[in-house]
Amino acid sequence: MADDQSTAARRVAAVPTTGEEQKRQAEQVREAPKYQAASPLQTDQGNTSIADTVVQKIAGISAREVPGVYAMGNAARRAFDQLAERIPGSQTNASGGVSIEKGEKQTAIDVTVVVEYGASIVDVSNNIRRNIISAVERATGLEVLEVNVTVSDVHLPTDDDADTSSNGSKTSSTGKELE
Repeated sequence: MADDQSTAARRVAAVPTTGEEQKRQAEQVREAPKYQAASPLQTDQGNTSIADTVVQKIAGISAREVPGVYAMGNAARRAFDQLAERIPGSQTNASGGVSIEKGEKQTAIDVTVVVEYGASIVDVSNNIRRNIISAVERATGLEVLEVNVTVSDVHLPTDDDADTSSNGSKTSSTGKELE
C-alpha cells in the first residue's frame, strides 16, 4: 500500500500545474513585497547618494597605501600638487590621479601612478586594484566594476639625489646645505 501512495505522489509531482495552480502562484508573486533593495544605498527607508569626490578620495588614499606606489597622477598633476603644497593653509589633494565614472549602484575607476624602480608593475597594479575595490565597496556600498591602472612613470633612486634648494645648492636628506 505504501508503494501505491509513493507512486501516486510521483505522478502528481510530474503533472504540469493546472490553470488554478498557476493563478495561485501568480497571486503569491503579486503579494510579495514590491520593493526589493537593489543596493545597500537604496532601502525602503530612503536612498543614500555619494558624491563623485568621495569615491575619488577613497580610491586615491587606498592606492597610495600600496607598497611600490611613489606618487599619483601624471607629471603635470604632480607639478600642480607641488605648487599647491607651498601655499599656506592649502590641503593635500587626496584624489589626484584618480578619475571615476559612477552610477547609483556601480562605479568604474581609473588611476594614474608612478611606481618605484625595482617594484613589479604587475604586482603593484594588482595590489592597487585589490585595495581600491575593497576600500570603495566597504566604505560606499557601490559595486566596483573595474579599476584601470596607468603607470605614467618610474621613480629612480637617483631622482632623490638631485634634490636642490631654491638657490641651486644641494641639500642633504636632513635639509642641511652641502658644499
